[in-house]
Amino acid sequence: MEMAIHEEDIVIVGAGLSDSLRITGLALTLWSNAWRALDAVGIGDILRQKSVQIHGFKFANQEDSTPPTSGSDVNFDKLEVRCVRRKELLETLERELPQGTIRYSSKVDSIDESGNSKLIHLADGSVIRTKVLIGCDGINSTVARWLGLQSPVSSGRSAIRGFVDYPDGHGFEPKFHTYFGGGLRYGFIPCDDRSVYWFCTFKRSVLKCKPSSTFLCILLCKNDILHSDALHPMPPDIGQGGCSALEDGVILARCLAEALLADTNRKDDEYVKMEKGLEKYSRERRWRSFSLVCTAYVVGLIQESDGKVMRFLRKKFLSRFTVGAVVKMAEFDCGKLVSS
Repeated sequence: MEMAIHEEDIVIVGAGLSDSLRITGLALTLWSNAWRALDAVGIGDILRQKSVQIHGFKFANQEDSTPPTSGSDVNFDKLEVRCVRRKELLETLERELPQGTIRYSSKVDSIDESGNSKLIHLADGSVIRTKVLIGCDGINSTVARWLGLQSPVSSGRSAIRGFVDYPDGHGFEPKFHTYFGGGLRYGFIPCDDRSVYWFCTFKRSVLKCKPSSTFLCILLCKNDILHSDALHPMPPDIGQGGCSALEDGVILARCLAEALLADTNRKDDEYVKMEKGLEKYSRERRWRSFSLVCTAYVVGLIQESDGKVMRFLRKKFLSRFTVGAVVKMAEFDCGKLVSS
């Protein structure tokens, strides 16, 4: 008996393998650009109540006895930076969705063309027909492979992350605490008064990206598009992975909504309107994505290189330069969900 085809206008392919919301994981540093996106979808204030505002940087070079210094040239009064537990972010986002929006325990086996639609074949034998297919399934994206994107490559750096609870309070200043030396960069950032997120980045990475691959990342092909890590995989050096994914979501939703609600002289069918919305999204995100990946690559290279010349330059002024580059990426404003 032939399996019935389930019809949808838009399908977003994510990880999709767990049987419920996957709330394991640690924390995310959310910069000003992420908070603008969260405010756009109406959950910014909910998450602010569960985190502390970060007020600056503290640097230390472990190769000499220089005491930690503060990044006093960065004005944090104009920034909003907080570290939020991944569990809190995902659960808050899920509560805002209508019941049944997320389909769990689903693995994509294959994708086929069907006229202007796509047929998504799942491992359980079911089939979904959709007008728009959005790939949010990470670095090893099934949608990216189907679109013909090149395989990701190694950035040369890895990251280890952890989370510590202090029942009696940790007593750390609400700042980025960062240490360099020996090709390593490690540090921590408080999430609230009783929890701390820590990290260590180093060479020999299994993380996969390089700037040259990013030109191909935003590929629009018959109403298929990539989003988040599937769109702009980057090394973990500027804390923008989750932030840029939130930007993507707001801008994509706005572009599609504006296209579908547009009052045109001729009656475009829904497929053509969606195509126009995705083309606009692609134009808006192409250079933003490229700048994010390039900045992450360069910042990581500066911070973790171990040569004598780079150590000298980093100690004298490049640490300040990298902070400025990170802050610059956080100034982006994704705008509102609906244009005024």
